[in-house]
Amino acid sequence: MRVQRRHVLAATVAVLAAAGVAVGTNFGFAGTAPARSSVCSGSVTFSAEGGAPAATSDRFPVGTRLRVTNLDNNRAATVTVTGPSGSCVLLNAAAMELVREPGKNVIRRNVVERLEGGAPAVGQPTAGTVRPGAASPGASGPAPHSACSGAITFFAEGGVPAATSGQFPVGTRLRVTNLDNNRATTVTVTGPSGSCVLLNSAAMEQIREPGKNLVRRNTVEVLR
Repeated sequence: MRVQRRHVLAATVAVLAAAGVAVGTNFGFAGTAPARSSVCSGSVTFSAEGGAPAATSDRFPVGTRLRVTNLDNNRAATVTVTGPSGSCVLLNAAAMELVREPGKNVIRRNVVERLEGGAPAVGQPTAGTVRPGAASPGASGPAPHSACSGAITFFAEGGVPAATSGQFPVGTRLRVTNLDNNRATTVTVTGPSGSCVLLNSAAMEQIREPGKNLVRRNTVEVLR
């Protein structure tokens, strides 16, 4: 009787081991498939600018082609970088429509792939260039120190003036000033984003110039 039980137990273990090998080799273990590499980290949002699908970037030069994929619905948009911004990739309205889910203005789970075009990824600005958000050549006096570099844009989300950030934690208070018109807004960071500071609609309305969706010359101050 004991010998028979041992044979049954050994056979059961062998069957389970074979099944485990079959699952591991033929079907793959859940969650072990490597995610595609992304050239940007953080959420992707948009600038509300019109025109054909396009993007702006603080990392890739004009002419670079990028593919942005929303991992929540597997929808993708191929865009060309048309100018600078304060984000690794900032979609315009048409590109965002191609990939977002209804009612959502931020793509938190995404992959950004570089396809071709443009020069190597932007690192430090070369001599004679002006970073977005810095003082323009010939501007009187040095620009005030800013906690962020690059142009500032917004996401089309309502509520009181607020911001999201990839650099400052929730609850941080920031003062954002448009150096072209000296208008400022004080906002509290309410969540993460792919930008150093990304304003919501109400905050952007307080500082932008009519018809402009980017604030290129700006300062961002951390308040205590």
